[in-house]
Amino acid sequence: MNTTLQIRIDEKTKKKAQKVFKKMGIDMSTGVKLYLQQVVTTESIPFRIVTENGYTPEYEQEILKELEEAKKSGKSYATVQELHDDIFNS
Repeated sequence: MNTTLQIRIDEKTKKKAQKVFKKMGIDMSTGVKLYLQQVVTTESIPFRIVTENGYTPEYEQEILKELEEAKKSGKSYATVQELHDDIFNS
């Protein structure tokens, strides 16, 4: 027995997805069915989820946390020469 699935998505994303599916020779409905079948088969999202920077959300949060810690405890230099002097005089 088939059922209906209704989703809301912005028009721009929908049109881009339709173009991709058309290149693959399938329609939107078939593309969504394939995605959902992969979710069922893998029991997960069937691709690696990444941020706009290309990192997993967990790794990006780790980087941001380390950056904040470095800002609080790290040295800063007004010029490259100061940095150079500190490196070679340590």
